Amino acid sequence: MTVHKAIPVMTDRMSDHYQPLWQPDLVLLGSCLSLLLFGLVMIASAGIDVSEQLFGVPYHFVIRHALYMALGMVGAALISVVPMSVWRANSALLLLAAFLLLVLVLFPGIGQEIKGSRRWINLGPFGFQPSEIAKVGLILYVAAYLVRRRDEVISSWSGFLKPVFILALVVVLLLLEPDFGSVVVILGTVLGMLFLGGVKPGQFFLAMFAAVGSVVVMALSESYRVQRLLAFRNPWSEENVYGSGYQLTQSLIAFGRGEWFGVGLGNSMQKLFYLPEAHNDFIVAIIAEELGLVGVMTLIAIYSLMIARIFKIGRLAELKNNLFGAFCAYGVGILFSMQAFINIGVNTGLLPTKGLTLPFISAGGTSLIVSICLIAMVNRIYGETLQKNGETE
Repeated sequence: MTVHKAIPVMTDRMSDHYQPLWQPDLVLLGSCLSLLLFGLVMIASAGIDVSEQLFGVPYHFVIRHALYMALGMVGAALISVVPMSVWRANSALLLLAAFLLLVLVLFPGIGQEIKGSRRWINLGPFGFQPSEIAKVGLILYVAAYLVRRRDEVISSWSGFLKPVFILALVVVLLLLEPDFGSVVVILGTVLGMLFLGGVKPGQFFLAMFAAVGSVVVMALSESYRVQRLLAFRNPWSEENVYGSGYQLTQSLIAFGRGEWFGVGLGNSMQKLFYLPEAHNDFIVAIIAEELGLVGVMTLIAIYSLMIARIFKIGRLAELKNNLFGAFCAYGVGILFSMQAFINIGVNTGLLPTKGLTLPFISAGGTSLIVSICLIAMVNRIYGETLQKNGETE
């Protein structure tokens, strides 16, 4: 007599859960990898001298950046097997965790104060920036809200004001740090998502007017911000050139030295302690000096390709009725667009000086890890959208 053992069969619903999708978007991943490698090379060049002075070794920043890249890749691999339905179901919990972290960072002993701002939670050898988690939490929460309350968002003021109230709470916590740059980016991202989610034009423009007015008030509320604005208007004046306008003038000198093709990789003069934060917020100036206008335009072209692809994935998801994935992709696209525009604008003197990293390029820990994970999430949206409809592209 033969005994047949029951073999457990995985249902379709279970098989869809926590499984990788082998339909990657090669354009998205290729452009992201190009930016990562570009950033690694430029940090190795821009940070070598300041690393030697601060740590006694020339490649401290590039090694640390490579380590964060590796951590980001691990996070991306984990996110690639998590269905978007899980993020949708837990979006409120993630936003709540972001709120708690933004509160914790304000407490002395937990939050680390650097240059007058308390934006980092000290984890020993690493620093952790809660504002980056807040960006992700808001994108996921607003995307889930736009799907859950779509009719209310389109038809009534209450549907529009509820996420705006949540946004206002996050903005208040960020201003207490203070982190003015993240406030601007988060405001633009959430309002952009609400606009794409179907809010009435009148509501959107009223919110934009209020947001711009608030930004102006915040900019004029602190003396150091006023000084930066005055320096932005005329950085070369005698009172600004060695004061509030110093970083901008040194950045512009780097652009001038670069001309068309640059002075050559590794040959920057401005990184030799003339330009502060050369490996971080002002790395575009070093790219301009060493690789010239051609190098900067190449960087912008890669960013444009990546961001355009993110919006294309969002549009594809929307057409295939994957609305949560669509709004998430739109939010990520707006986020990267704003951060890149503001950082490059600051480096070129188009915008007032503000500390904000350039995604995938600037030296940074939390920002780099979160950026890589967001690309993995968009790639997951792409795979789920095609799998759901049984298509290939």
